[in-house]
Amino acid sequence: MIPFTKMHGIGNDCVVIDARVKPYALDSDQIRLVADRRRGVGGDQLVVIEPPRHSQAVGFLRFYNSDGSEAQACGNATRCIVSRLMREEDTDLLAVETVAGLLPGHVDERGLVAIDMGSAQLDWQDIPLSRQMNTLHLDLSVGPYTDPVAVSIGNPHCVFFVEDADVVDPATLGPAVERDPLFPERTNVEFVSVLDSGRIRMRVWERGAGTTLACGSGACAAAVAAASRGLTTRKIEVVLDGGTLFIDWRADNHVVMSGPVAVAFTGTLKIATGAA
Repeated sequence: MIPFTKMHGIGNDCVVIDARVKPYALDSDQIRLVADRRRGVGGDQLVVIEPPRHSQAVGFLRFYNSDGSEAQACGNATRCIVSRLMREEDTDLLAVETVAGLLPGHVDERGLVAIDMGSAQLDWQDIPLSRQMNTLHLDLSVGPYTDPVAVSIGNPHCVFFVEDADVVDPATLGPAVERDPLFPERTNVEFVSVLDSGRIRMRVWERGAGTTLACGSGACAAAVAAASRGLTTRKIEVVLDGGTLFIDWRADNHVVMSGPVAVAFTGTLKIATGAA
């Protein structure tokens, strides 16, 4: 019997399991079952909170996509869990760990949960790409869309700039880009239209999860790509299907993401596990 919390950041939902006291080891089949929206709880990701390794962290977060694969980062899920942990610790400032490093979080002046997602990476080896290429102008196309930007926010992203993101179907175009040989670890795929110098519209195909209402690391990647191309300022709003995130690509290269979070419900999983 495993207690869980269902949370979401502007519709990007996750099932959260706290394994800091009692560890749980779910296999990929069990993760897919939990994430299944008809047979399980339902969610874009399942997140396990483990004991921290770093002295400054409250917990170590492991992210699993709905297809059972492990992800390096998930910005909205991180914001959700930081919000939960801040309530537990009665503080508005703390840090969590992921495989991408130590991520500080706080409540900003608007009452939104903000996460420092770390440094944006634009070198082809850091994405990673399978061969050397200018990451601001990839030699890659899908359907009528060409010339994307590759960015790593602890995980790989491929950002296409389009005239109208609302007419793009990520489910049709995203899978081919996700598994293109250029991306040895697969990639998230964003379709972005620039509304003005401080606002963009984005739709997303998430690696291992498919079409989602929002992607936090994808919003960060889109903001970095737009500013790198000179299309926007470094501090912008990103309008997604589920709502709006606020991204600040700071002068020190760190990307800070802010937005709302919510608890949907709590419950208990009753599945066979490899509990330690």
